Order: sequence, then structure tokens, then C-alpha cells
Amino acid sequence: MTTSSLLPRAAGAFLFIAAGCAHAAIGPEACEGPFQTVLHPAAARFDARAVWLDARLVRWPGSPADGIFKLYHAARGGITAAPGDTVHGADGALALDAFAGPVPDAAAARFKYVGAGPVLRVTDGDALRLPDLHRGQLVLVREDAAGRVLDATRVQAAGALDDLYAPAAGLAHLGVDVKSGQTRFTVWAPIARQAAVCVYDSGKSRVRAVYQMEADGRTGAWRAALPGDLTGKYYTYAVDVPTDAGIVRNLVTDPYSISLTTDSKRSYIARLDDARLKPAGWDAAPAPRTVRNPTDMVVYELHVRDFSRDDKTVPAPHRGKYLAFTDTGSSGMKHLAALAHSGLTDVHLLPVYDIASVPETGCAVPAPAGAPDGDGQQALVKRTADTDCFNWGYDPYHYNAPEGSYATDPADGARRIVEFRRMVQGLHGIGLRVGMDVVFNHTFIAGQNEKSVLDRIVPGYYHRLNAQGGIERSTCCDNTATENLMMGKLMIDSVALWATQYKIDSFRFDLMGHQPRAVMEALQRTVDAQAGRPVQLLGEGWNFGEVADGARFVQASQLSLSGSGIGTFNDRLRDAVRGGSAGDAGEAMFARQGWINGLVYDPNAHAPAQSVADLMKAADLVRAGLAGSLRSYPLRTWDDKTVPLGAIDYNGQPAGYASAPSEVVNYVENHDNQTLFDIDVFKLPLATSSQDRARVQVLGMAVDAFAQGIAYYHAGIDVLRSKSLDRNSFNSGDWFNRIDWTYGDNHFGTGLPPADDNGKDWPLLKPLLANAAIKPAPADIAFARDAFRDLLAIRASSTLFRLPTAAAIEQRLRFFNTGSTQNPTVVAAHLDGHGLPGANFAGITYLINVDKVGHTVTDPLAAGTRMRLHPVFLSDHVADRRATQATFDGATGEYSVPPRTAVVFVEE
Repeated sequence: MTTSSLLPRAAGAFLFIAAGCAHAAIGPEACEGPFQTVLHPAAARFDARAVWLDARLVRWPGSPADGIFKLYHAARGGITAAPGDTVHGADGALALDAFAGPVPDAAAARFKYVGAGPVLRVTDGDALRLPDLHRGQLVLVREDAAGRVLDATRVQAAGALDDLYAPAAGLAHLGVDVKSGQTRFTVWAPIARQAAVCVYDSGKSRVRAVYQMEADGRTGAWRAALPGDLTGKYYTYAVDVPTDAGIVRNLVTDPYSISLTTDSKRSYIARLDDARLKPAGWDAAPAPRTVRNPTDMVVYELHVRDFSRDDKTVPAPHRGKYLAFTDTGSSGMKHLAALAHSGLTDVHLLPVYDIASVPETGCAVPAPAGAPDGDGQQALVKRTADTDCFNWGYDPYHYNAPEGSYATDPADGARRIVEFRRMVQGLHGIGLRVGMDVVFNHTFIAGQNEKSVLDRIVPGYYHRLNAQGGIERSTCCDNTATENLMMGKLMIDSVALWATQYKIDSFRFDLMGHQPRAVMEALQRTVDAQAGRPVQLLGEGWNFGEVADGARFVQASQLSLSGSGIGTFNDRLRDAVRGGSAGDAGEAMFARQGWINGLVYDPNAHAPAQSVADLMKAADLVRAGLAGSLRSYPLRTWDDKTVPLGAIDYNGQPAGYASAPSEVVNYVENHDNQTLFDIDVFKLPLATSSQDRARVQVLGMAVDAFAQGIAYYHAGIDVLRSKSLDRNSFNSGDWFNRIDWTYGDNHFGTGLPPADDNGKDWPLLKPLLANAAIKPAPADIAFARDAFRDLLAIRASSTLFRLPTAAAIEQRLRFFNTGSTQNPTVVAAHLDGHGLPGANFAGITYLINVDKVGHTVTDPLAAGTRMRLHPVFLSDHVADRRATQATFDGATGEYSVPPRTAVVFVEE
């Protein structure tokens, strides 16, 4: 074992000095743990109500302007500042001047949310000391003339660090890099007092060597360049940083880890372009070229473990793993291949980066059993929820590394890389592109917790802070601050890595409205350039929390992304089709019916009295979704007004919010909330037959298939997937998240869903789960499965369903059966194909009748034309035989549509 005693030196004139002497080098004992060691405990705790606006300006919201302001500093964090007493334990203080001039525009815009208060400025003479002082404790104090403390607070540091270390944005390679006979390590840690890299031969061996790292005063990065190729070994960083608890030595993995050992204890050393990490044929195999425009995308959202955990045709070692996607003869892969053949273009995987919430070895595998309405199943699932093998994965740990629980050997840092790439190869090989769900809006945990990575390297920087300096948690967890330079860079670098090194074709951003639009647009430019191809970006554009309505920046939210080309999920169409909203509970789940499941025309026992006008308004929202929810698209509404979709109300917001169809992701079911089958259990009248429940499911899938924009489906929607009425199955285990690729069971009635999110509604759920008549027969599942494939084939058959621009939609899409005389249970539209490449037909008319009875509607402009059923409906293998009974009268332009049927006619 060898250690280097090289002291870290920064560029320029300063060594990192504390209490008058250089730090002792970090020794090998630090590399063996614990994960944190308090070197110098804090003498007092302070909140952080003041904010650095840039490297020299501080604003203290709410503080009186009178008094004397000083910035006290202590290398070892020993400051106390009790009101009425004098400051103790400081090494010194900087006097701050009141700043009366205008705050620079960039700082004023970035910190517009910070409340009013005095702005203070570090003097010219003291400004050069600030980089070193940030490496210790800083406390801003307001004193009286006698030096007695009136108030004291820490200062939120992100604005200063971004200004002081702005060149860090240009760092080309953070993390590990093996090149030219050297292994290099780079970590951004601008407030670290010292740093070292610990190298290990394996994931469990004792430290091989520890090397002191050298600081770059320009960028704030620490580096070590070691002789030799250390590929296959592991490493951690030991960093000494100032925290609330004092000066702490953290043993921590690399935020830019490309792989890790079991349970992410150590980072893995390798280059991702190493031939040893590439499966055979990796470099030569391109992704399927099925998407020319974003609107060509038809997406199937899938969880890696759900896909194969219960598939007995998958070899046992591959079940629930990346490698299940290489077993092309399995039932699941045959299912995906059939969808690809029909017109599916993309599989979007729920999080597959390294997550913190699943044990990578030895996880529990409970085997629930019980009555259809029993509570024993959920009780067992709940007991093992934090130790079992399942979680959706919205718990980011290391953004750039594949999750280990999906690898056949998580202890081997190479294996998860290779097996992830083999998964991508397997999907590409059957004609499906691969998308990835990414979660940059929060981390699993923060502070000094063991599974906190970012906050233990640069405390207080990577997360969005509130007015007291605590971490905002509006997303559920510890919100990140991608408006901060290096958190934004981490997001961009990570997406670029997945796109270039793993051939990921598109990305879905969880809670994207918590990211700045400017950063998302910079990400789009960077990733497209590095990948050498368009990479589609989709995300949840919800507007809420501390960033709502542009409180901190222009958000990447629905209304704020118009014109960006970035897609957001369309809740307008979802709610109109399903009824109600995602947050409904209790009686509201039943009472708020939607367009496909009985609103007005087939009321259930809980439905309030509603008028035909209510149904017409819902039908108009469906039409708005079918038109791509474009702001400018003109629609004749239920009250005989012709207005742009942006003027139609949706819960106080415009129904039309997009400037282009690529900015809209249409869906009626995804991993969140109840499945479509389950929501229809609440909303359809109890007496609805299982056959009709399957038909209603197909109607929902048809709306999505015919809508302009990006089509997005939840895996299993086509086989009537049920989660036994679970509204939030993120940690409900395998039991409530199962998919049956044998098509024998949709898993409805497999027990009451977990109490945490559903218990208050159990009295309403129990009789439904016990009702065997609701559960579909295998024939119902097969019908929905095959009807979905027919819908995919119809969408794929013509570019008319996938128009790329707003102008094309306004020119070619025309609704009929609209206005005050409409039949609101039938939505009907014509698409003009003349002169459109790939249209394949002179025109297409689609009709969706959600009623229990057949209806006839007329398109006056179709009189004298020759329309026939779409070729899919003329096939001997068409799933919906009822649709073949639909008729068209060329003399009158009259269409007859059977009950609960979606049908398409074409004009040659």
C-alpha cells in the first residue's frame, strides 16, 4: 500500500490554510469509513436567510438596514453569535458596505424571488479572500455600535460560487477518465478544504492507495492524475467540507460515476468507449429509423422489472433484469415485437439510472395471497416495501450509472454497463427505439445522509433553498436547483452521456416544470449536437411549488414551453377522456365520469345530475386534444362560437397550449394514478359487462391513436392491465405491478391496494374488488390486445395522423358533428391527404362513438365522395368485428357507427 503526501495546491497564490498551518494529508484510514467524520464540530447552528447575489453582493431579506454588518469567518467552524452578546470563535471578519447601486441584471433576474432587504457589498480589498473563506464557516452578523449581535445568519452560497467559478461550466470531463496510460479523476468541490481519491482493487477490498488531489482555483475542481490504467478497480473521494455540523470529512462516491459496485458503495473505474464494455456489434448497430418527426413517436412506457419478473419463458437469471430484453423468444419480447410490427416506435423505460430505494442484493420477494378484496396482500407488501426488489425508481442516487438491481451481478461494475447496452440492442433489434425516464428535479436524499452524494461534496449548493435556507420539497423529495450552474451542467452532461454512450433515443423528464426552460433548451442543443441526431425531449410540464408561475425563472412547463419543440403531457385530453382529475378520491372517483365512460349518457349510481351541455364541453376538450391542443387551431364549440383552442377553458387554463404538435404528449394512462381499466371500474355503471369494459378501453386507446401529437401508452393498457385499483403503485411491490404476457389475467381483484395511498377509500373499493363480474375473461383481454395493434397499424398507415406542424393540422384537419346541434357521444373528423407525402389516401375520416347505442352523423362535405373502411378493418384478422358494420352513404355524406366503436374510413 502506498500513499502520496502531495499537498493540494490551487492555481494562483493560495494554499488552503486553516488556523495558520497547512492541512495534514488525508490518510488511508479515511478510505475505510465511516461515511462521515466530524473533524471540527460547529459551536452553534444558524439558518441561512441571506443570499449571495454574485461573488460580492449579499441581500438579507427582511433585515433592517440600520446597524453594522460584518461577515465573520472561521476555518474550523467555531462561531457563536447569540443576540445581545458579541461574536465568539471567529478567525476574523469582513466589513460590508451598504450597496446603493443597481444590482447587475443577471443577478437581479436570477434572484427576483428573494424578498426585499439591504444589499451589502464586500470591499475591493477583501474580495480576493472570498474563495478561501467559503471553505470555512461564514456567518453574516448585524451588530450595534458596541459590537453586540442584533441578528445572525448564514448566506446561501450558490450565487457566489457560480460567479467565482463560472469557468467550471466549460469543464470537459468530470469523473474518471482513463487515457494515455493515466487514470484521471476530476470532481467539482469548490468549498472543499482538501480532497483525496481512494482506490480499491474491488468493491469490498481494503484501500489500495490514497492520493491527494490538487485544486484548480479557476474552476473549483479538484484533480488527481495517477500513472497506469486502473480499469476495473473502484474509487471513492474523501473531501473535507464545511457543513451545519462543522468541518466534516465525507467519504463519498463520485456524482459523475459511470458505474458502481453493489448498493453504490464505490464508484467504478473505466472508459465507456472501452471495447471490453461493448457487446458484440454495438458500434455497428444503429437505432431504428422509424421517427422522422417527433409526432411519429408511439411510445410504450415500461418498467424493467415489471416486464419480465413473472414471465416464465424468460430464463430465471434474466427475470426482472436488463437481459430479459435479449430473450427474443420470450412471451414479453414477442409481445413487444408484435407491437413494433404494428406501428409502435419507442419503449420508454421507467428510471434505469442508479436508484437508492432498492437493495441490489438480497432483496425480499414476498408471495402474497388472499381474497380478491382481502387486506393481507397489501399488508405483506407494506412490510417488505423498503427491502423488496421493486420500486418505480424516482429516487436518483447516481445519474450517470445504470441501476445495479437490474444487472445479473451488481457487484461487477462492468456487467451493468454491458447488460444495459445489450438491453438497448435487444429492443433496437426488434425495431423499437429506447427512451429513458430521468428525474433531475430531486435527489433521493440530501444533507449528511449516507446516500446523499451531491450535498456531501458541495453542501448547500445543488438543492433549491427556501427563505430560511432549508431545502424545498414540493416535488416530494429534496428539490434540486438546475438554475444553478453546475446542477444544470450535471443534467445536461448526464443526458448527453446516455444519448451518446447508450444510444438512448428520447428522454422523459419527471416534473420538468421545475427546470428552467433556458436550461432545457441548452440541453436540447447540446445533446443533439453530441449525438449527431435529433433526440426527443418529453416531460411533465406541471406548474406548482416554489417555482410556480415563473416565480424563480421561466419554467419548462406547459404554458411556458410553447415554441420550444419540447413535448409536455396533455392533461386536458386525459381528464376529458377519463373524467375527473388525477387527485380525485372518495365519491369523486365515481361521480366525475368522462367522455368514454358514461358522462350524462350512461350515468352511474354516484353521478350527479348533469346536462347535455356538460357532455358537449367534454367532447370539445376531446376534439381539442385530437387537434394537438394547439393554441391557434379554430374549433366550432358547443355554443356555436368558432374560437382558437387557446380560448377554450380547462380548469382556468387554456385548453390549447402548444404552438406545435411536437409539444404535446397525448395519453390516457401512464404509471401514475389508476390504470384506465381501474378508473373505469369506478366510473362505468356497475352492470357494465366485461365485454363492454374492454370496448371502453379500446375507445380510450383510439383517442390517443387518432390524436395529433406524440402518442404515449402505459405498458399493459392493451391487455386491460389492472393494479387492483391502486392509485399510486410506486412502492407497491411486484404484486400490484404485475403484467401477464400469457393474456390470462389482468390482475384485477388481487387484494385491496396498499393502505397508505388507498386506505381511506377501502370501504368503496372492497365491493368492487369482490365483484367477479368486473374481472375480464381471457377473450376480453385478447380483444383489447388485438384491437390495440389494429389502432397502431392505422396510425402508422398515414402521415395524416402524425402531422408535424400547426399549419398542416389547421390546413388538413376538419371536425364535423360540432356546435349546438351535435351528437356529443360521437367525435368525427376528416383529414385531407391531397399532396401530402406519406398520406397514402386522398382523405381519412375517423369516428368514435362512445354511446351504448349506434349513431348516424353527417359530413355535408363528404357527399359525392367515395369512402370505404380502412384496410385494417377489411382484414380477415381485424379484432373489432363490430366496426366492420359501420357504413357510409356517398350520396348524403352520412356515416353510421355502431355502439362503443372507433372506426376509420379512407378515400382513395
